[in-house]
Amino acid sequence: ESPILKRWKISFSVSKGKETIMIYLDNAATTMHKPKEVIDAVVEAMTSLGNAGRGANEASLSAARIIYDAREKLCRFFNGEDPRQIVFTSNSTESLNIAIKGLLEPGDHVITTMLEHNSVLRPLYEMEKKGVALTIIKADKRGRFSLEEMEAAIRPETKMIVCTNGSNLTGNYVDIGKVGEMAHRHDVLFVVDASQTAGVFPIDVRNMQVDVLCFTGHKGLLGPQGTGGMYVREGLAIRPLKSGGSGVQTYSKTHPREMPTALEAGTLNGHGIAGLRAGVEYIENTGLDTIRAREQELMWRFYEGVKEIPGVTVYGDFDSRERCAIVSLNIGDYDSSEVSDALLTEYGISTRPGGHCAPLMHEALGTVEQGAVRFSFAHSNTEEEVDIAINAVRELATEE
Repeated sequence: ESPILKRWKISFSVSKGKETIMIYLDNAATTMHKPKEVIDAVVEAMTSLGNAGRGANEASLSAARIIYDAREKLCRFFNGEDPRQIVFTSNSTESLNIAIKGLLEPGDHVITTMLEHNSVLRPLYEMEKKGVALTIIKADKRGRFSLEEMEAAIRPETKMIVCTNGSNLTGNYVDIGKVGEMAHRHDVLFVVDASQTAGVFPIDVRNMQVDVLCFTGHKGLLGPQGTGGMYVREGLAIRPLKSGGSGVQTYSKTHPREMPTALEAGTLNGHGIAGLRAGVEYIENTGLDTIRAREQELMWRFYEGVKEIPGVTVYGDFDSRERCAIVSLNIGDYDSSEVSDALLTEYGISTRPGGHCAPLMHEALGTVEQGAVRFSFAHSNTEEEVDIAINAVRELATEE
């Protein structure tokens, strides 16, 4: 029996109860195959942790210690100044909402790009209705935007630039160091969506001049779903999105202003954070560069295998070797959902079709109606899985 069959055998309802291979190539949505260390950490936390900051018993103190240790690890991982500047949230979407709604005010101007996920765009549209001026920098047909155009859009009332570090649709990597240098040269705040890059690409918030870094735990950081966070530059005050219980200053009518409590109302997901902490440890032990090199090796293997297949259109910028491990494509005029369904039912390959919560990027690519089929790779995938996926695309394209 092949390694794939040993690792990925599951029962699919679509195959009428038969055992079939599942090749999971939807890692840009979530990394499904977590390290054993992460799973063990969550299980142990579920059986031992109390509520951090809500008591002096050992269960509560253990939760507080694990959560603080996770802050320290993430602060070091992103080269932040102080662990107290790491705030835990439920995902990147919550982090981005806190940053965007907590920093912008009517009369401000904000700049973003067509590459963005709806977790950036929708909060910005909300703020636009409240009197914030919004400029969206266009992308070309390969999903690239111009830093020169972004700089030219800065005006006296520009408060913030918010952009992704890597497109969830094309895999195009954005050099946030260059954006950060430009933003700070103009005294503009820089907010980064690191959903697709945290845990895979090196992120140094100080050298890259990032004011707010928003990340999720369940993708490259290999943690559980429902975990995420943000790094907030020391000295930058953000209006809280929520207020409520904090475990401290109980008799105050206002929520505490001290970080990180200022942005963390309510009980934290201690069990999930324990898993996220283990995910960061796993990445440090395995090596960030090792993980990225492996993912890119698999991605390039797939790209080279499908790019010349007649009828197949691949989207994105593949001139740069540095890119997220994502390849999005279409086969002829087939709807992307049809292709994705065929990949699953006929080959057991999990992909993501449709709009990917990135409407403006689809406008730039010309794929609004058709969508695109996204293949996204993790370092746990194998060459055999990639080759099966290449063959599947070839066979479906031949049928077309």
